[in-house]
Amino acid sequence: MKSFRAQDWAPLLRPYARPDLRYSLWQVTHTGLALVVLFSLAYRAAAFFLPLALAIDGVAALFLVRLFILQHDAGHGSLFPRRWMNEAFGFASGVVTLVPYHSWKWQHARHHATSGNLDKRGVGDILTWTVDEYLRASPWARFKYRVYRNPWVMFFIGPIAVFMIAYRFPLGFGGEKPFIRKTVVLTNLVIAFALGGAALVWGAKALLWVYFPSLYLAGMIGIFLFYVQHQFEDAYWSCDPEWEYVRAAMEGSTYLKLPRPLQWVTGNIGFHHIHHLAPGIPNYRLEKVQKEVPLVRVALTVTLKDALFVAFADLHLFDEATRKLIGFRDVAPRLKKGQAAAKKAKAGAGPNERKAKAHGT
Repeated sequence: MKSFRAQDWAPLLRPYARPDLRYSLWQVTHTGLALVVLFSLAYRAAAFFLPLALAIDGVAALFLVRLFILQHDAGHGSLFPRRWMNEAFGFASGVVTLVPYHSWKWQHARHHATSGNLDKRGVGDILTWTVDEYLRASPWARFKYRVYRNPWVMFFIGPIAVFMIAYRFPLGFGGEKPFIRKTVVLTNLVIAFALGGAALVWGAKALLWVYFPSLYLAGMIGIFLFYVQHQFEDAYWSCDPEWEYVRAAMEGSTYLKLPRPLQWVTGNIGFHHIHHLAPGIPNYRLEKVQKEVPLVRVALTVTLKDALFVAFADLHLFDEATRKLIGFRDVAPRLKKGQAAAKKAKAGAGPNERKAKAHGT
């Protein structure tokens, strides 16, 4: 695609990057009320028909995703016009979603600044290896990467590993900062107090059959949305200094075209290419940008059916030769050939040479 400079696209998008306080408050209000009603219904249903309670949990999970999208907007300063309002809501909603707001905000900003950059991977994204990295890695490292990238592990174990365990610790990028560490600890304390209070008032049943199933399903949906909007065959990847912010947004993110009800409940996150181009635009203006700004229409359009295919496709390694994501099966012949060559070279080495290699000399 054409290379755009900031002065080319920034003036076109600036008018949309203005939070509407009344509309944002309405979003927060109806999302919160919907969760209260759905949790109450699921709690009552659990007393006489558990499958009905779990079905209601599934609907509640969608509104938990919506709550996280609002928390996400707060992290970008695009939900409310005042910083203190974004910070207060971000922290409070993080207690419900189990996502420590300030730690997540720090890492997510890094993700936006480095998305698609091969030299700056691993912060707030789905770790993606190149083919050469995979071929050079040890068998154990390759095994761990394959497990990590397995869709059944990512989508079904990931919600527990990420939202319920990993987020409880101030690890990774920004974790060395005292402020980040303190906010994670504070979030955990408030979560523990809230969960303990809920258990005392409504009993463990409210957590076991209402809150935790909803949270688990919401985590699964969240990981799925994030994955399919960055992991596709022609996704943009490049190294410094060739890496370009606009290309990373337009070619490294998709336009996930969802059915209207799902588009609404997921806070328009399907317009992910626009969000990456200008994260200061509130979620409720992203569709308007898609309709009115021709620049953003170059992004790949993906339907829900396409996304389900991508989620389970064998696209896990970036091939720098073809500039595409390819699968483990695609590199299996090269891996086998390399292993055979290494085995042959080892077998052909003399005793003294093998001894010298064993001692690193």
